[in-house]
Amino acid sequence: MKALTYHGSKDVRVETVPDPRIVEPDDILLRVTATAICGSDLHIYRGKIPMMESGDILGHEFMGIVEETGPAVTRVRNGDRVVVPFTISCGQCFFCHRKLFAACETTNPDRGAIINKKSTRPGAALFGYSHLYGGIPGGQAEYVRVPKANVGPLVIPDSGLEDKQVLFLSDILPTGYMAAINAAIGKGSSVAIFGAGPVGLMAAASARLLGAERIFMVDHHPYRLEFARHAYGVEPLNFDEVDDAANEIIDRMDGRGVDASIDAVGFEAKGSAVETALTAVKLEGSSGASIRQAIAATRRGGAISAPGVYAGWIHGFLFGDVFEKGLSIKGGQTHAQNYMPQLLEHIAKGDLHPEAIISHTMPLEQAAQGYEIFEKKQQDCRKVVLTPTH
Repeated sequence: MKALTYHGSKDVRVETVPDPRIVEPDDILLRVTATAICGSDLHIYRGKIPMMESGDILGHEFMGIVEETGPAVTRVRNGDRVVVPFTISCGQCFFCHRKLFAACETTNPDRGAIINKKSTRPGAALFGYSHLYGGIPGGQAEYVRVPKANVGPLVIPDSGLEDKQVLFLSDILPTGYMAAINAAIGKGSSVAIFGAGPVGLMAAASARLLGAERIFMVDHHPYRLEFARHAYGVEPLNFDEVDDAANEIIDRMDGRGVDASIDAVGFEAKGSAVETALTAVKLEGSSGASIRQAIAATRRGGAISAPGVYAGWIHGFLFGDVFEKGLSIKGGQTHAQNYMPQLLEHIAKGDLHPEAIISHTMPLEQAAQGYEIFEKKQQDCRKVVLTPTH
């Protein structure tokens, strides 16, 4: 089969690789009909994620048709059209029973990404996301093996919904929605969203769904900000044009700040020259620029939600400000299985239109070009969907 494989920083290739096969009794084989490039895939593309090996198959946002099922599979049947969550969860462990599916402690044989790990077990394995997270082949391919098929895949009813409408149930839509839930957004809320990438846009859509009254969005790509203004009614702030976006938000919110901030950027935020230098020599794990702005922009007693990926230690985290302002902070990988069914209902009813963010649809064979366009923000790229031809 054809699949997109990793060979180093900014070196991804569509190659012919062995077909996947059933390994465990609760596996399925999926014929991929649509897959997407996620913003977190760009961390891999830029060489920022450790323990990637040459030939690893990328991709954790995908859906398709069930081609074969293992003997223990009861939830889906051959021919079903399903969306697969990016986390691989057993459904039976301590955390899965609490619906904390991304914390599943049985599916990842590798160490995970916690620095001060002690003897804790790693969280769930992820599709196509390094040998920190299980080394499981991803879905930017013609076919993919899906483990734990009685827990993850969501069957899409024959209701006329197109792949592009439901594909993002695999990651960015539940990620944006959980970010809004973690920010305690409700009717009349004010929220600042840092980052107008796909997750930031899904967070804005979710905030509107939950009743947010004012949404500020901070980015420095005018085309992304304009899309967010038009699609979700945000108040755009370009940090290349505003001296201090957080201070601007505070001023517009009567000197207090917003009820909540969502950091949808993560560890590759555009930081200071000092942070860039420290990161280059491995004395810094992440830029703290975005989370510092989120802390500053949020009123006392408010909430910080961090769906953006972070790794390692952060310079200038300013935890004293968190304490002084009495902020709550929630982050982490998304418990996608917990939100997928209700979000599918919202899509079916017309409450959500996640496909609106798609700017590029390309054949899988052009995946490397898709990564370059997305990474360089060429052609006003917001989101790339790849379609295998089979």
